[in-house]
Amino acid sequence: MKLYAMPGTIAVASAIALKEAGINFDLQIVDFTKGEQTGGAYSKVNAKGRVPALETPDGILTETGAILEYIAAVIPQASLTPDSMFETAKMREVMNYLASTMHVAHAHKLRGSRWATQQNSFDDMRSKVPETMGDCCTYLESHATFAPYVMGQNYSLADPWLYAICCWLEGDDVDVTKFPKIQAFMAAMNERPAVQAVKDLGLIP
Repeated sequence: MKLYAMPGTIAVASAIALKEAGINFDLQIVDFTKGEQTGGAYSKVNAKGRVPALETPDGILTETGAILEYIAAVIPQASLTPDSMFETAKMREVMNYLASTMHVAHAHKLRGSRWATQQNSFDDMRSKVPETMGDCCTYLESHATFAPYVMGQNYSLADPWLYAICCWLEGDDVDVTKFPKIQAFMAAMNERPAVQAVKDLGLIP
């Protein structure tokens, strides 16, 4: 398999999941500073101009949720989804929140052109990011199990996704000390060999 990624992006979640599942993959860096995500060869990989993209034996997958679910299905013995149907649905509940709410809140800092055209609109969106990302942390702190992982003691697909997003919190001016459960979660994640392996690849700044 080949993972198309850029350091510091949500592609970190897919890289961690691949490592957790023990799947060997080639890493292809898509350099955003050179605009590689929106032109040239990568446009044929992912016309959306975003990462991650995962090249599999059956074709190319995009979108973090789809990639994570695929990894879990390919290597079921990695136990990346809960055993019960309800707990799996609860895991996906968190994952959908991360995709539709928290990641979008973060994107308002640097991707304002997706929603507006005026500089004052960009500035307004950027100034709101510490508050909205903090609100997301408050919600998760109160509603996720965190013992220490999102679903409790058992690791799941929600964990690499949340980890990748939480790596942005300091840059988003969120005071993480207000969220002790998230701090404990990040500490536990940083101890996992898969996270260390992805750091060694240079994907986690």
